[in-house]
Amino acid sequence: MRFPPPLGRGARVALVAPAGPLRDARELEIARVQAESLGWEPVIGEHALARTGYLAGDDAERARDFNTALRDERIDGIWCLRGGYGTMRLLEIVDFDAMRRRPKTLIGYSDITALHSAFGRCADVVTYHGPTARSPLSNFSRQSLVHAVTDHRDSCGVADAAQVLRPGRAEGRLVGGNLALLAALCGTPYSPDYTGAILVLEDIGEATYRIDRMLRQLHLCGALSRLAGVAFGQFTGREAEDEGVPALDDLFRDVADAAGVPALTGIPLGHIDDQWTIPLGASAVLDADARTLTVTSA
Repeated sequence: MRFPPPLGRGARVALVAPAGPLRDARELEIARVQAESLGWEPVIGEHALARTGYLAGDDAERARDFNTALRDERIDGIWCLRGGYGTMRLLEIVDFDAMRRRPKTLIGYSDITALHSAFGRCADVVTYHGPTARSPLSNFSRQSLVHAVTDHRDSCGVADAAQVLRPGRAEGRLVGGNLALLAALCGTPYSPDYTGAILVLEDIGEATYRIDRMLRQLHLCGALSRLAGVAFGQFTGREAEDEGVPALDDLFRDVADAAGVPALTGIPLGHIDDQWTIPLGASAVLDADARTLTVTSA
């Protein structure tokens, strides 16, 4: 897996919306100001404010902005404006050859998981599971983002609030992101290679039974049996459930026990203010007993 060059001061970073639409121009302005505050020159995609139903413009418009950024030699990175839904619709028309020829930093999370997985699988390039550009950065998230994409150093560390599901130490490549997207990619050419990997997972607005079902899908496709370790992030936005529904940690512990690998739950990953930026495809060490995730190739 190849790393893109670091995003230093003066880097030209495209702000594009390959999935869901922005609410209004104010969110685009937040993204522009944030990029500038990091020392980058923002380049706003032509269709950044487009809307077609629940998408940020039609497939052709979103793909045009994304591929333009990939192909432009003057662009150093791509910071996705938001998640939502829509990146899976672009996978067959994304220019993977352009990313292979000149790797560029790709930042985003949630629905952007489909792009992370596809670039890892089809272009052998490390991409960054991190905040989207429209959301104001907390100090925690900003520091981790800078460590990852500018300094190329360990951007994770101690997960203070995490709990040990299964003790032990694991080494492997980082894969993962949003559980719903990873489940949806099973059986496609864009699903990540889980062999010997450390899987990181998050999601939002999913009931326990749906989380169970998606994890079962990963199990049945053989992904979980090939892992070296697993770290569950935050599963936010869940509604109150009927009495007797299993606790999520119990469900996650069952998954870890079935996989037979070290596991943590509660790492700073997901739809939260304070989140790690995780270089997917990079090598890392998960020490469940110490509650740490350490990026070793950055």
